[in-house]
Amino acid sequence: MAVGFDLATGGITQSTQTTGAQAIIDATVVNTPIFVRTSQPSNGKLGGSIVLNNAKLTNVPTVVGVVGGAVVLTGGTTTISSWGQGNVYTGTSSASTFTQGSIHAANKPSVLLDSSGKIFGKTHPQYATYALSQIVSVRDNGAKGDGRTDDTAALKAIFDKYAGCKIIFFDAGTYVVTSTLTIPAGTQIVGEAWSVIAGSGSAFQNQASPQAVVKAGDTNSQGVLEISDMLFSTIGPAAGAIVLEWNVRQPSGQNGGAGMWDSHIRLGGAAGTNLEAAQCPSSGSGGTVNCFAAFLGLHLTPASTAYLEGTWVWLADHDLDGDGSSQVSLYSGRGILSESAGPVWLVGTAEHHVLYQYSLVNAKNHYMGLIQTESPYFQPNPAPPQPFSVNSAYKDPTFTGAVTSAWGLKVVTSTDIIVFGNISSPLHLSRAVQFLLGMLLEYFVMYETLNIRIAEL
Repeated sequence: MAVGFDLATGGITQSTQTTGAQAIIDATVVNTPIFVRTSQPSNGKLGGSIVLNNAKLTNVPTVVGVVGGAVVLTGGTTTISSWGQGNVYTGTSSASTFTQGSIHAANKPSVLLDSSGKIFGKTHPQYATYALSQIVSVRDNGAKGDGRTDDTAALKAIFDKYAGCKIIFFDAGTYVVTSTLTIPAGTQIVGEAWSVIAGSGSAFQNQASPQAVVKAGDTNSQGVLEISDMLFSTIGPAAGAIVLEWNVRQPSGQNGGAGMWDSHIRLGGAAGTNLEAAQCPSSGSGGTVNCFAAFLGLHLTPASTAYLEGTWVWLADHDLDGDGSSQVSLYSGRGILSESAGPVWLVGTAEHHVLYQYSLVNAKNHYMGLIQTESPYFQPNPAPPQPFSVNSAYKDPTFTGAVTSAWGLKVVTSTDIIVFGNISSPLHLSRAVQFLLGMLLEYFVMYETLNIRIAEL
């Protein structure tokens, strides 16, 4: 019998781990006998959660079933507003209620939706129709990308000359900058297998006076800005580096006009960063001063909008360019800070930062998907905020002795924040917050599907 999503479920140990959660959002399903089928029944406890939100069904006899024929949710021709199987948490209580039925459907602000009422999405830019003459190479225009040469001046000159009139291609390599590099509104950038822009030097070493390595647009700027297939990084030590400060606002009426696709912030664990196992082993014997990787990974400033798809803000916990498995002890103060009034679409993860992975302060109109988080392995020794200091200018949370690991997600005085995904570190909710939590999961594996159509299976 044809099945839309056939899920292996029920494995709750490392050796038997199966699908931890499936969140299916804005689905159109036509003439499909079974929409979702699990390999094991839940039997009244969490063994693989499911969230269905805004699923429009036509001739779908079984919405959720189990191998062997059991029917959990019957279908037909209907629309499912919001249905869940798993643990539901409400308010500030740490207690959960296992639910297998309708769940609260959070308000979705219209600014986050497309014309059909679905969560807005925009695919990775391809530029297939552009002529070769419309693309310029940064190496052809004086940048070296060798991981040693200071390319700051060369890259600034390239942006001054070509931003807004050419697609700027970053040939494979590592482009070192020693002062803030601003990517002007109007720029379209494409990397080659994750080309790297890396901040290095004294400008990024003082955590008391943090500086942006890269600015996506000047403060309060507006216009198209597209970044694809790039990495943003540092060469340690870099205790004062704000790796990417996102200032640009999309053009009026053009959702997704300012965005980033398949581009990441990667800190340490790579050759040339001075932040590998040789300098900063997991024992901590490398100390902290030489193992600072960043002050803040990504800052969405108040006037900005952002469409970020496939964005990983990651502090290395393993030496990728070493043996690939040896752990390292590195220090990045903060993951993602958003003060944006939106709209913001953020699909990605943040891991291993000292104070928090996500902090939303005075934020509005955010869609956040697949935000699996993880606190640093070395905590609680030392406990946060060490080895950093709380900085009120960046809306840092305060820490008491009761909090011994980084926040996973902290939301303060913010509205219309919609979250589909897994939060595996402490969760703090403040007033005026609306959430759709696609279940607080016990497992690591998480899949999310947006805007799908299944027909004639």
